[in-house]
Amino acid sequence: QLQLVESGGGLVQAGGSLRLSCAASGGVFGLNTMGWYRQAPGKQRELVARITTGGTTTYADSVKGRFTISRDNAKNLVYLQMNSLKPEDTAVYYCTARRWLADYWGQGTQVTVSS
Repeated sequence: QLQLVESGGGLVQAGGSLRLSCAASGGVFGLNTMGWYRQAPGKQRELVARITTGGTTTYADSVKGRFTISRDNAKNLVYLQMNSLKPEDTAVYYCTARRWLADYWGQGTQVTVSS
């Protein structure tokens, strides 16, 4: 069973930076696209960024130019570098991965940006 564990969340002031990490383990053969979603209180979960095994990336318009997603295929890790953070980036950030036809989710990590 594939497991995803996020780390790197926390409290930061507006304009600051954070780097989220997500480690995949327990059956990673066939791992495909990995990514990050977020969910703010009272809002729906939304895509932040995703990256294929070949390195093709997709970003939400709201984070383009500020966030960068990357991955280490050998170590089954995916990262989200978040710069120029804004209070509206405050949310629980979830790592996600597709393996064959199934989607897996991490437990989430809180990111809070103070104004």
